[in-house]
Amino acid sequence: MATRIRAEHELHRRRLSRNVGLGVTLVLFVVLVYGLTIAKLGTDPTDALGITPPPAATDGEGGQ
Repeated sequence: MATRIRAEHELHRRRLSRNVGLGVTLVLFVVLVYGLTIAKLGTDPTDALGITPPPAATDGEGGQ
């Protein structure tokens, strides 16, 4: 004897709404923590990766 799947109950819609809200909140929290981490490390994210910028151009007098 096969049972049929009934239509979605109102409780399921409320749970889905709550779960979506919680998911959005968690994503915003992760973005906030990431942003604060980048701000704490400095304005240049390549600093955290250990990438050094190329040397600055000199005025042609040998740098002294």
